[in-house]
Amino acid sequence: MSETAVKQQSTAAFYAQAVASFAVAMAATTIGIYNLDANAWVRSFLAVAVLYLVTSTFTLAKVIRDRQEAGQIVSRVDQARLEKLLAEHDPFEKL
Repeated sequence: MSETAVKQQSTAAFYAQAVASFAVAMAATTIGIYNLDANAWVRSFLAVAVLYLVTSTFTLAKVIRDRQEAGQIVSRVDQARLEKLLAEHDPFEKL
């Protein structure tokens, strides 16, 4: 129980690449919708659909991360219980 779990963190370069990739994708989509040969209603609908997709993606990523973190906590609690049972067990004790 004395072991401390190492928190996994992404590097600064990976974070910068993810932010840049997101910015390029949003800019390209925005430019594509703006230059689309369609009336304003169609372009507005597509813009709102893209924004909804982006917010849904962030929400899904957060939910998946939260479930994974909750699973790690349950796993650590189960491991602590097992270690306590093993520490209290005396194999030479008479029944």
